[in-house]
Amino acid sequence: MSNTKKIVLMSTLVLLLAVTAVFNFVLAGAGSTSVNASDGAAEVNFFTSHRAERSTTRSEEFVQLDGIISAYAKDTEEYAEAVAAKQKMVSIMEDELVIETMIRALGFSDVVVAIGSDSDNINIFINSSELNADTVMKIFSIFEEEKGIRNGNVIIMPIYAES
Repeated sequence: MSNTKKIVLMSTLVLLLAVTAVFNFVLAGAGSTSVNASDGAAEVNFFTSHRAERSTTRSEEFVQLDGIISAYAKDTEEYAEAVAAKQKMVSIMEDELVIETMIRALGFSDVVVAIGSDSDNINIFINSSELNADTVMKIFSIFEEEKGIRNGNVIIMPIYAES
């Protein structure tokens, strides 16, 4: 690929990233305005906003990785790293979805699981005003069964958000 094509491709990707950031800022600003409950609308809760932010961030990361994958030949190190990073992101997304579903099956109205891509940290935010020891043990057993994690950096945090 010629240098001119690479420059055009990278410039396009940067422009696309900037446009995405502007849309994200505008849409996040429009969604974060709260209206009184008496007006019929409620403030966007933590879980909804976190999922939207996570989706936007991952979409941007996929666009960047796709740009790298298309810019380099298959036998280069950059191509291999970008493909590996993309596969890791997909695997993390699948794990989060499965674990969130299993925790919801315990009776919680909402849950967000965040698995670190560069670390062993796993954060679980559960829509609950409090958690008891039995529930925490059930959640840890889910991680042990699904991820094989026994002594990991798992943080379970109750966040009460009206549904």
